Amino acid sequence: MIHVEILVEEPSAEAALKTLVPKIVGEDVSFAVRRFQGKQDLLKRLPGILRGFAARIAWEALRVVVLVDRDAEDCRELKRHLVGVSEEAGLPSETVLHRVVIDELESWFLGDVPALCAAYSRVPEDLGKQARYRDPDGTGKASRALEDLLRSKGYLRDRLPKVATAEAITPHMDIENNRSKSFQVFRDGLRRLVKEGN
Repeated sequence: MIHVEILVEEPSAEAALKTLVPKIVGEDVSFAVRRFQGKQDLLKRLPGILRGFAARIAWEALRVVVLVDRDAEDCRELKRHLVGVSEEAGLPSETVLHRVVIDELESWFLGDVPALCAAYSRVPEDLGKQARYRDPDGTGKASRALEDLLRSKGYLRDRLPKVATAEAITPHMDIENNRSKSFQVFRDGLRRLVKEGN
């Protein structure tokens, strides 16, 4: 049986993936989500962690996913760096998936307007037609866009509670019809990673 280790930079990504991964690959795939104290912590500790995984690959049906936000970085450079770290650690390329979320995890939530409406009923059903939300990966800073949206509808007074928001939205998400290209690439890559290991 394949086991997938998923490395993420923050608690909200952990919360989201615990719900989304079984929807993407099915209930019979074993997985664990390891969260770090931000992107820098993940990147700093990544070489040693991947070396440990590389040692296990010889005797275990293990797959590894590294998921980070792009933030303001160059997407291609960041992915090149992740691939380089995996290669240096000795992980075969077919056992590891590197994905950069464009630009933040919240873009995945903005890509599924029906899920947003199910979690927050005052969100308009035509949100995806509004200029700011038409391209969920192009909002600039997705967490700010989602925060502004929820505040304008009376759900927030303070900052966006990222974990609670992820937990509210992800159970409603339709993984086959998300408008976020970043989500689509993650979903399809994860399915390939698991399928190729069978």
